[in-house]
Amino acid sequence: MIILGIETSCDDTGVCLYSSSGGILSNIVSSQVKLHAQWGGVYPDLAAREHTKNLIPVLDRALEEGGKNLSDIDAIAVTVAPGLIVSLVIGISAAKTLSLVTGKPLVPVHHIEAHIFAIFIEREVEFPFIALVVSGGHTELYLIKGFEQYIYLGGTLDDAAGEAYDKVARMLGLGYPGGPVIDKLAKEGKEVIKFPRPLLNDRGKNRFNFSFSGLKSAVMRELEKGKYSKEDIAASFQEAVVDVLVGKTTDAVKEFGVKNVVVAGGVSANSRLREKFTEVSLSEGYTVHFPPLYLCTDNAAMVAYTGYRRLKETGRTIGFDFEGKARLRMDRFVELLRK
Repeated sequence: MIILGIETSCDDTGVCLYSSSGGILSNIVSSQVKLHAQWGGVYPDLAAREHTKNLIPVLDRALEEGGKNLSDIDAIAVTVAPGLIVSLVIGISAAKTLSLVTGKPLVPVHHIEAHIFAIFIEREVEFPFIALVVSGGHTELYLIKGFEQYIYLGGTLDDAAGEAYDKVARMLGLGYPGGPVIDKLAKEGKEVIKFPRPLLNDRGKNRFNFSFSGLKSAVMRELEKGKYSKEDIAASFQEAVVDVLVGKTTDAVKEFGVKNVVVAGGVSANSRLREKFTEVSLSEGYTVHFPPLYLCTDNAAMVAYTGYRRLKETGRTIGFDFEGKARLRMDRFVELLRK
């Protein structure tokens, strides 16, 4: 079975050809990072225009590198939520058109779900497991009992971890995106400031929730003092974020008695996060799984694989009338992640 995957949830235009027997045949991503850098973040209307301009060339290249024609594919998987509406609509419109033209089924994929199952492209992970999805737009914990069997444990009450990285990088004058540059700068500094670890020890209703707004404010206050170097502030900030992410995930592991953790999303590429998770998982007796770096940030391979899995295991597809019955079916599908 060959699945064509399309991802346009934010600012990366991605198209992938995935084969159930041969794995990834092609995985093309057109990044807009340099374009949005001048704004210090993603500018939605600009992202939508770039998706419109780039999608067909990216599709053509994916088909060429994969050695396939549209007639060779068996289904089309597309990200339907969450994300920037103006970006999502470009990918969904293209997928609907291709489905109509080719007569191939259209398979809905949730963006968070795709990040979680990206690891399965390279290795199997035994169910149940805890999934931490951490990126510029999301910081969420799930108990994954099986495919389409997800229990939402908690998420950020304000900023996502990746968003906090971007904003702190802006404070430090480091540019956009903030995650990679802070990760690199932190290696040159030391944790000289013990920043707060928001909600880390909460055992009430916010046990598995996150909050990074106060941490950003603490960074700003230290910057205004002018006492510490950028390197030391970056290192101190990163240690606080990593401690919260690893601590709450480990708490969930203990609470639910699982043996595996999957860390996904763009921030899962952070070197200190990987290092700390490896240290703690060894001492606490669980196994942590990180996708390879090319599957951490937004890509269509994770969409294609998840679409393949949905078609194979549940047969769930959607039609073309998003305002009628198909719309209701999509709403129920998105709610799966909140059950």
